[in-house]
Parts: sequence; C-alpha cells; structure tokens
Amino acid sequence: MNRVVLASQSPRRKKLLEQIGLSFKVFPSNAKEISSQSDPALLVEELALLKAEDVSTAHPESFIIGADTVVVHKDEIIGKPKDKDEAFEILSSLSNSTHSVFTGVAFVKSHKRGHIVSRNSFHEQTKVTFSALREVDIHDYIETGNPMDKAGAYGIQDDLGALFVERIEGDYYNVVGFPLNRFYRELKLFAPEMTLIPHNL
Repeated sequence: MNRVVLASQSPRRKKLLEQIGLSFKVFPSNAKEISSQSDPALLVEELALLKAEDVSTAHPESFIIGADTVVVHKDEIIGKPKDKDEAFEILSSLSNSTHSVFTGVAFVKSHKRGHIVSRNSFHEQTKVTFSALREVDIHDYIETGNPMDKAGAYGIQDDLGALFVERIEGDYYNVVGFPLNRFYRELKLFAPEMTLIPHNL
C-alpha cells in the first residue's frame, strides 16, 4: 500500500490525523451525499464509505479514509446549516438539552488499477449536553462564521462553541469530527501493516 488518502476537505480531520503522525494526502470526494438511511449510525457509515469509494477510482494502490458526521437531536438528523437563520434555529433547539454526535469512518484499499480490494466501516457516538444559551451569544457565534461548515452548527473546539458545552459522554474527538481512539483500534485490525510515526520523533 503506497499512499494514504483522506477523502475529506475538513480542516479538523486533517489536523487530527496530522496530530497522530499519519502521513497522507487530501483528496476530497465529489460524490453526492445521498442516502435513504434514517438510522444515523448506518447513515454516517454509508456516506463515509461512499466518499472513500468515490476517491478510490482516482487513487490506485492506496488506503483511502472516508468520514461523515451528523448531529441527532430528538430523533432528528441535523447536518450543516444552509444559512444564518437555520444556524440560529439549530443552536436554539440544542440549548439546555442533550444531543448525540455520530461520526462514521470508512477504510478502502484499492488495487493497482483502482479497483477496491477490501473495505470496512464503523461509527462512534458521543452525547453532548448544552447549557441554556442566550440569544445574544448564539448571534455572536454565528457572526464568527464558524457554525456554517459544521454539523449541528457548532464546533466544540471553537472559542465560543466550546462555551456552549456543559458536558460530554464519550470521545471528545468524535465531536470534533474524527474518533481517533476508535480509528486507531480499527486501523490495527484492518491494516496492521500501517504504522503511525509522530512528527516529533
């Protein structure tokens, strides 16, 4: 396996994978993210696999990583907000309540002709509780622009977004967008030949 490819344009996923010393290139998928799945766990796995498979055709002899994240609140799947008004609506609904963050990750190994040799997918769930949010704080956060490219309209790693979170149950990095612990455990099973070499060594 010559190359590792991240099929995502998320700067947060890129940063997290760099953090653990993985050497890879970024090649975002252009696949249409369409699914009939209503189960969020199956949805994120399906979309993660869709992205990885889409990128595999252009990357022979590669190990491709796909990922997808959604927020679920009161049985409703919440993606990225379309505009500021929707971002305000989403954040207001999450105020003073608990929601779940699901991230699906997919592994795809491609043949020298770009054909898929093997694939695997999994997901992680983290529960996040927001304290009661003031409207002015929601508006201030939206004006930073940070909510607009994130499922659930917030980033737990953002300056103001971090202030909304009262507690979490599960993997913090899963909320950021990539479950590092589960990724590493699954990686050792699926591709034991791959090694992570920290940049500072």
